Amino acid sequence: MYLGVDYYPEHWDPSLFGEDIEKMKEMGVNMVRIGEFAWHLMEPSEGQYDFSFFDEVINRFKKEGIAVMFGTPTATFPAWLVKKHPDILLEDENGHPKSFGGRRQYCYNSKNYQTYSLAIVEKLVTHYQNESGIVSWQIDNELGHEGSDMCYCGQCREAFHTFLAKKYESVDELNKRWGTIFWGQTYNSFHEVPVPKPTITVHNPAMMLDWARFRSKSLSEFAKTHLNLVKKLKGAHQEVTTNLPGGFFGKWFDHNEFSRDLDYVSYDNYPVWGGLTEPVTPAFLSFTLGFIRGIKRENFWIVEQLMGAQGHDIIGYLPRPGQAQLWSYHAFAHGCSNMLYFRFRGMNRGAEQYCLGIIDADNTRSRKFYEVQEVFKEVRKYEEVFKAPFKSDVAVLYDFNNIWSMRIQQQSSQLEFTNELMRLYQPFHDVNVPVDVLKYDHDFSVYKVVIVPVLTLVDEELAARLKAFTEKGGTVIFSFRAGMKNKDNNIPFGDKSPYLLKELLGIEIDEAESLHEGQHVSILSKDGQKEAQGQVWRDLIRTTTADVLYSYSDRFYKNYAALTVNEYGNGKAYYVGTGAEAGVLSDLTLTVLNETGISFIKSEPGVEVVERAGHVIVMNHNHGEAAFEGEVLQPFETKIMERGGHSS
Repeated sequence: MYLGVDYYPEHWDPSLFGEDIEKMKEMGVNMVRIGEFAWHLMEPSEGQYDFSFFDEVINRFKKEGIAVMFGTPTATFPAWLVKKHPDILLEDENGHPKSFGGRRQYCYNSKNYQTYSLAIVEKLVTHYQNESGIVSWQIDNELGHEGSDMCYCGQCREAFHTFLAKKYESVDELNKRWGTIFWGQTYNSFHEVPVPKPTITVHNPAMMLDWARFRSKSLSEFAKTHLNLVKKLKGAHQEVTTNLPGGFFGKWFDHNEFSRDLDYVSYDNYPVWGGLTEPVTPAFLSFTLGFIRGIKRENFWIVEQLMGAQGHDIIGYLPRPGQAQLWSYHAFAHGCSNMLYFRFRGMNRGAEQYCLGIIDADNTRSRKFYEVQEVFKEVRKYEEVFKAPFKSDVAVLYDFNNIWSMRIQQQSSQLEFTNELMRLYQPFHDVNVPVDVLKYDHDFSVYKVVIVPVLTLVDEELAARLKAFTEKGGTVIFSFRAGMKNKDNNIPFGDKSPYLLKELLGIEIDEAESLHEGQHVSILSKDGQKEAQGQVWRDLIRTTTADVLYSYSDRFYKNYAALTVNEYGNGKAYYVGTGAEAGVLSDLTLTVLNETGISFIKSEPGVEVVERAGHVIVMNHNHGEAAFEGEVLQPFETKIMERGGHSS
């Protein structure tokens, strides 16, 4: 098990190095991550490579028994490169190039950047391919983060035209599938197609979806090219990863397109960041880890785990004593197998002076130092528990094409995919049921329950897989707007929605209403005993073979269903036609769990329980005391217990 820190020896006076190593060893570190922002140090001028600084650093770590993860430095290129080739800079939608001075300002389709970035990677990996001290490579850094996944430059426009020409047999086929006859947008050649810079009103949604697919392909091909080069050159004892940032569904790329080729997936875990007045919720944090775990459906690494407060300019919430420890245990509980903290010492110069680490600029051991030391000591006791496979009977499905479609045409000002995913995820989390988060192309037949939030885009293949899953005894839970469009981002003609899902769901939707801020609708249970509210959206559902669980209760639409269930083969398909409030979905979740025989664990609010390999990890996310099965937990305390036995 690797436990360690992110360390940047180039940031500090060499006289500190020995002292830093002693502190690391005292803390229990056996790995450091280095190098990912040091291109200029390795190539101070074009073609003049110098790895002597890191030669010395790695040798010193190796003597102390500390392994190294080395980051290829392509996220921050040197000033001499942009001076010689300003065309490497990405451009915003107004045609303005990004300035040198930040990070990830490069265009994925820049031929010059591809050439220079691959050259430094080739020299670096070749130099260290036989270095026993380096056990893993990290390519680039947080690919696509902070808006770096979008560029509108001329190189991207040319590459977009090539992308379209490969996808469509002819420009006539493109015109037909995009519906360019509308507003007279018909093209005579692929080269006439614009990139979606600002226009009057809006661009064609089919074109916008292809643009999103192209953006994802641009990033993924860049990542794969670097990944394949490192794999070709690295030593047999070395592995390859890259660190994925958060904000998954707000990105213009599909993480699965390149991450499944990694030796293992890595993540940068920040439960709070600059500007946040409080951390993300425990359920949201669990969802993010489920997403990372779901990419390869296996355990993962965290290579940046938060310990101190964070912020480039506005500083976020200060983790309370023991709270960042809790987040570390939480990560291990949800599938992290190896962890590195960001960072060993906070930087006292540059843009991240307020991204605090384990040790602050005063260079003294503090509470944070001893909290990390305790985490390292405790998790090593349970290495086999945390390396065991993560098991779940429930999965939630997503499709980036579907998410991009909703970002292109939001439909309701309150509709945001992650929020709707969490609406269905939260009630399972509340009763401590583990949930995998998967792209729809995974085999989901192994699960008992599949959750499908706002799946607007559906093709025949996916519809058939969902039908087969349900027919064989599975339970599927859909939310509103399911199956409304095809994969070209267009509405089918001559049929009733939800089109390809009608038979499975046993419903037809006559009309729908977009609900905005402050608007809600009333819904009433079938027995008339429970009244609740819905928001964001409502589908006016007419059942064909489904049973009504809730109906709308307002004057005009009280004859329409709001929540239904349909028996299909040996399984059931639920449809939630509005953004139903928590109580309704909690009741639905418990019904589904009891029907499917999935066990769940009741606990106090804010107390999360995860079962792993014959143990339970019990985590108190509350600011006050809580209890679980007679065990009292202090604020932010974690207890690891054998099931029905000893705790620590």
